[in-house]
Amino acid sequence: MTQQMSHVRPAVVVVMGVASSGKTSLGERLAGQLGWPFRDADSFHPPENVAKMAGGTPLNDEDRKPWLTAIAAWIDDLRASGGNGIVTCSALKRAYRRVIIGDRPDVALVYLKGSRELIGARMAQRQHHFMPPALLDSQFAALEEPGEDEGPLVVSVESSKEAIVSDVMTRLGLA
Repeated sequence: MTQQMSHVRPAVVVVMGVASSGKTSLGERLAGQLGWPFRDADSFHPPENVAKMAGGTPLNDEDRKPWLTAIAAWIDDLRASGGNGIVTCSALKRAYRRVIIGDRPDVALVYLKGSRELIGARMAQRQHHFMPPALLDSQFAALEEPGEDEGPLVVSVESSKEAIVSDVMTRLGLA
């Protein structure tokens, strides 16, 4: 189901993956079990980005800069206060992960991995989300899977939500 990761007990967990991979579901469940604050990266997007995506236009790296900076600031505020938290973020490129995780040893990366077919089917069933299914191909095209040097916990999205939560909690030393 997963690859092992070696990491200190995290203060913050970043859950990454393409749209409809289950980031929000996992993030909310982890936060609920741990009693940690949860933020979905979508809430950090400036209105211009939301409008662009809702119109079917993928964001470019310039569009993402203020978004990534805001996520990193939230993470740093939590860490500085001795707090904990869970944040979901597509974090499709290594350069994005460098901004939000960088050299923060107490920030764990969980990568939800699945096939285009399975995730596409899930996306087609979603309602009330600003990203249309047509943009999923652009997400897979942009995806740079995290390398071993990034210390990711790689989790298959084919398992049940409960099994994924249990596995992540155990492997991160949070159970």
